[in-house]
Amino acid sequence: MKNNKFNLENKTALITGSAGLLGSQHAEALLQNGANIILTDIDKEHLSFTKAKLQKKYSTSKINMHIMDVTDLDSIQNTEKKFKELSLRIDILINNASLNPKFENKNTQNFSSLEDFTIDQWNLDLNVGLMGSFLCTKVFGSTMSKDGLGGVILNISSDLSVISPNQNIYKSNSDKENLNTIFKPISYSVIKSGLIGMTKYVATYWADKGVRCNALSPGGVYNNQDKEFVKKISKLIPMNRMAKLDEYQSAIQFLCSDASSYLNGQNIVMDGGRSIW
Repeated sequence: MKNNKFNLENKTALITGSAGLLGSQHAEALLQNGANIILTDIDKEHLSFTKAKLQKKYSTSKINMHIMDVTDLDSIQNTEKKFKELSLRIDILINNASLNPKFENKNTQNFSSLEDFTIDQWNLDLNVGLMGSFLCTKVFGSTMSKDGLGGVILNISSDLSVISPNQNIYKSNSDKENLNTIFKPISYSVIKSGLIGMTKYVATYWADKGVRCNALSPGGVYNNQDKEFVKKISKLIPMNRMAKLDEYQSAIQFLCSDASSYLNGQNIVMDGGRSIW
């Protein structure tokens, strides 16, 4: 017998950071279960590419996009206003937007050591990853709580919300003098840990209004990274591999649907077991 609790027909989900690696995966997961999708990002080019890619597999009528800056309250409120005018109620909010420095781009300032990490970079990272989630929750969560229909807020955190980054995996074995040492930035750990605190707060704040809030903390996703890096990080994971790109889709479907109707305020760590070793 089919489990209809996963059915998201007539539900609308807004996803921040939709132009990123996992943003499009979250969208596809919900489209598979019948949801309407609003893709948002500040990167119009990549957002349009994501929309076009999804439209090849799913109904065009179910996919909307809007340029939205999560650090700008006016931008978020204008987005909400637009979709209200289109009679689209936001039932699901996925706070996915974040500045996540990729290992394959070693020259980014984001990989600075704690001693050299700039205030400007710190402020930028926190504005996108933490304040952006707060502002979107403030606007869309508040609306969810007012009409008796409730909703779901899902914060995309990281396994680094529960463990510290192992900086050794970013060091090259050939760089004996550590001349090109790079680091996972302190801002990333602070943001992802902060999202867990926000999750717990919001989960209790609107619980009586039918608004649930949970977090998903993924581990690293394989995306053709440097072989040396992949080998090092895989040794830290009991399953001895990084996640495949689509392996978080089922968790997204569970957390955003009535299949998880009694789950609230939790952080689901999905990292191949890395954080328990």
